[in-house]
Amino acid sequence: MKNKEISDIYIQENNRTEGTEFLLLGFQVSRGLRLFLFCLFLVIYCGTICGNLLIITLVSTSKNLHTPMYFFISHLSISDILVTTDIVPNLFHILLNNGGTMTFIGCMTQYYFMCFSELSECLLLAVMSYDRYVAICNPLRYSSIMTSGHCVILIVICWLIGFFVTSIYTITIAKLNFCGPNVIDHIFCDLVPLLELSCSETFIIHLELYITGIPLVFIPTTIIVLSYTYIVLVILRISSNIGRQKAFSTCSSHLIVVSIFYGTLFGVYAIPTKGRTLTMSKILSFLYIVFTPLLNPIIYSLRNEDIKKAVEEMSYVVNHLR
Repeated sequence: MKNKEISDIYIQENNRTEGTEFLLLGFQVSRGLRLFLFCLFLVIYCGTICGNLLIITLVSTSKNLHTPMYFFISHLSISDILVTTDIVPNLFHILLNNGGTMTFIGCMTQYYFMCFSELSECLLLAVMSYDRYVAICNPLRYSSIMTSGHCVILIVICWLIGFFVTSIYTITIAKLNFCGPNVIDHIFCDLVPLLELSCSETFIIHLELYITGIPLVFIPTTIIVLSYTYIVLVILRISSNIGRQKAFSTCSSHLIVVSIFYGTLFGVYAIPTKGRTLTMSKILSFLYIVFTPLLNPIIYSLRNEDIKKAVEEMSYVVNHLR
């Protein structure tokens, strides 16, 4: 069914709810392909939840993982679970029904938790970069700088900034008027589709994005770039190959996660959308919201000996209890 036909039906049947509901079109493909995507997304969702819960459990129970780095990784897993759970269950409904409606409150709630978790993750990755910088560039003072109290303060700051900034965005968007047809050709309630549907002046939203949004992306990005610049310079000064490899291995997993996160982030929001098809936008959003949270625990598990040992210890305990 064409998108215009779906829009027309929605307008005819839902005039009484105009402005209070949104129709999310999702992927407008054949039923067979939608069922395939449903199964694929279900596997990815289950893998994401299980993988991130495993990381959180290991960090909480294994004494060897009671370090600042793993403390930050566990909060990164919390952020990944939050954003995936916010988007994917409703996406299942959309795929099975070739589109689905969301109430105005539901749409705003989905946008809020998506923005909150992604913004917090952006800040968390910057904090983790700083942690790696201190560990490699100033190892003798690492334990005195990255104390448990300091780590908790950094985490609280990340979550609070995400909470307050996202609250400002969501409240401002909620005050917009949506005159209909409220058809969103996307897989979730995102900022750009919502602004395109609004018949109100959106200048305030754009002003808020420039005042708060750009700095909140630019500053963490700068911290990450500077941290790894100093890290690379220090590693290059190490004389032995074994020493360089050991130093690089302590931050390689985080560098991969940062590259994937910011690569998909800029692919969705920074690169001009002119000439990009709606399907491509949906695929990029899927990679950004759903696929990245799956990769994070895999990367940290496969490339980290400490986590592998913690998994072996947990397996031994479980088998022993049996």
